[in-house]
Amino acid sequence: MLQNGVASFLHYNTLQIEMEKRMTREELNQKKEMVFAFLSSKEYKPFSIKELGAVLQVPAKDKKMFRQVLDELMDEGKIHLDLKGKIKLLSDHVLSGKFMATQKGFGFVRIEGEEEDIFIPAHSTKGAMDGDQVQIALNAHSHGKRKEAEVVSILERGVSMVVGIYSASKSFGFVVADNHKFTKDIYIAKSDTKGAVTGHKVVVEITDYGTEERNPEGRVLEILGHINDPGVDILSVIKAYGLPEEYPDAVMDQVEEVCEEVPEEEKKGRTDYRELQTVTIDGEDAKDLDDAITLTKDDKLYHLGVHIADVSNYVTEYSPLDKEALKRGTSVYLVDRVIPMLPHKLSNGICSLNAGVDRLALSCMMDINAKGEIVSHKIEETVIRVDRRMSYTSVHKIIEEKDEAERAEYKELIPMFELMYELAEILRDRRFKRGSVDFDFPESKITLDEKGKPLDVQIYERNNAHRIIEEFMLAANQTVAEEYFWQELPFVYRTHEVPDPEKILQLNLFVQGFGYSLKTGAEDEIHPKEIQKLIHKVEGTPEEALISRLALRSMKQAKYTTTCEGHFGLAMKYYTHFTSPIRRYPDLQIHRIIKENIHGRLVDKRVEHYRKILPEVTAQASILERRADDAEREVEKMKKAEYMEQFIGECFDGVISGVTSWGMYVELPNTIEGMVRVADIPGDYYYFDEEHYQMVGEHTKKIYKLGQKVRVRVETVEKILRTIDFALVEEGEGAEEEEA
Repeated sequence: MLQNGVASFLHYNTLQIEMEKRMTREELNQKKEMVFAFLSSKEYKPFSIKELGAVLQVPAKDKKMFRQVLDELMDEGKIHLDLKGKIKLLSDHVLSGKFMATQKGFGFVRIEGEEEDIFIPAHSTKGAMDGDQVQIALNAHSHGKRKEAEVVSILERGVSMVVGIYSASKSFGFVVADNHKFTKDIYIAKSDTKGAVTGHKVVVEITDYGTEERNPEGRVLEILGHINDPGVDILSVIKAYGLPEEYPDAVMDQVEEVCEEVPEEEKKGRTDYRELQTVTIDGEDAKDLDDAITLTKDDKLYHLGVHIADVSNYVTEYSPLDKEALKRGTSVYLVDRVIPMLPHKLSNGICSLNAGVDRLALSCMMDINAKGEIVSHKIEETVIRVDRRMSYTSVHKIIEEKDEAERAEYKELIPMFELMYELAEILRDRRFKRGSVDFDFPESKITLDEKGKPLDVQIYERNNAHRIIEEFMLAANQTVAEEYFWQELPFVYRTHEVPDPEKILQLNLFVQGFGYSLKTGAEDEIHPKEIQKLIHKVEGTPEEALISRLALRSMKQAKYTTTCEGHFGLAMKYYTHFTSPIRRYPDLQIHRIIKENIHGRLVDKRVEHYRKILPEVTAQASILERRADDAEREVEKMKKAEYMEQFIGECFDGVISGVTSWGMYVELPNTIEGMVRVADIPGDYYYFDEEHYQMVGEHTKKIYKLGQKVRVRVETVEKILRTIDFALVEEGEGAEEEEA
């Protein structure tokens, strides 16, 4: 009975305990059990906290304790406050996940293990912000195909600092976040502005997250500069993503002790390959050269050497350098700068395989037959000396364009380059026969002036010289992964899981509308060769970009794991990242394991050590890789938007690259993409035909579909939001204007 529950609680409170004193854990747990038992009784009806306190007759002096009891029950996931502020028990239909906000107020929650994100209506977010960890209660009667839920509690805030534009008023200020998913302005008290004025880009610490009715509050931590100052835009992205800039003093002190040249004593005991003809092949602007190639051939075999900078010789475990490298996880390549994992003295100096100097390496030496089979190999510590530092452009000119000047400059290397093309083709053919999938989407090359203003945006031209190096790196990564898998030692693998059957089924249904099909096995399992065949069939068709993108989206993201689960996209059973320890922490980590194994130091204690630390290393590396990708993408989108500001009102030819319920994306030949909103499509009321991914005029039945060529006019550009709005124009309109 309700009265019995109240009586029990009051009886407990009559015990001779001084509530002002700190309660023991046992006493607090007893109180939690009794309150929870009352809330679980059949007679209980939902009360607010205040109402419950009144019903239980909690004395004023015990209110702090009473609130602590309720807070702990909430933290343990036993109870929650519903959207009306009533205390309810959490049932089995409550899940936890990451909240992803949208600009329109609604959001989605991503639950680990769930195929689809769960929709959260705008009125059910409970003030959750983008990135928050939340508990949600599934709605029993969800509308539409997607599950719906309401946020019942916020477990952990995902954002504590925000970058945005400050605006001042008489007695306070406020900040509008650059992240358009952060939909509320942040109130800044006058005492917390740090002298910011209207138009300043600032970093704000959130001190109060507010409520659904009340805006969050914060204080200015740092003024980055005025919104129009050169470099402030990219600096804002760096701060927003929490990318580290300066190295701690302890790291720089360790770097100071590193020699600029390799001491003779460090070369002892290593295999000496300095007499082998050796080259690096990279982009013209690359400075951290972490891989070099040697290649010879006899009557039966190709002898390929992939030499990787021995970074672990300088970045020792648990040293300041190692801790900082783990914290960064990867180098980040922004349009105007690189934020390196390792300081320049290492990444561009002693660890970089620069031409003409001795360098320490970890080398994978492979013997490969005419079928592309790696028949034998060895992984060893070496010392090498690169003969020439080559670029992809130069090698392309030498072999494919037969450029006389380039061939004269590098005549002694031409036989090896020809051999590289020969072997790379064999390896590539073998990989394709296995079913390896290549998504060759065009990348952007953005040229900036000295003040960071974009001068040009073009497609980054890839050639076969790029593909040569890719094939050799793939061969080394596969070889190293297979060896350490069979040695059954703790290791870091690069895993690309088999796609979810549901997504493959959806892809198959979609491509059937274009006359294609995917052959699947039991339970819609698929071999990568089927994806490869599809990509080959759509090559050169109007729907190529669409189907290629949808095929890519049907796959899972690659990640780092401690188990060897294979790489679906490459059709490889064994795969790791061995070839870039200057810029990727997982590569550096496995170099340590390999070297300890070479020297016989992987005793039981060290094996157990790696088994213990590697799960956290792989999880953190995967998260930091996503952060770097997101930051790079944001800067690129921002600079593309800034570039298009000069073309407002001008017309260009493009291709429909995406169709959604709110409009169509149109991509220009230089990779810049903008949106034509559905309301701005002239001539009719258009609706989204989801089954065929196209826009259809209600009366005219005119269709706009993926891959279709259209002409657009640049309407508006929002650099901060990284958005470009196009409008469709009639045929012939603006035909005299130039391409962007």
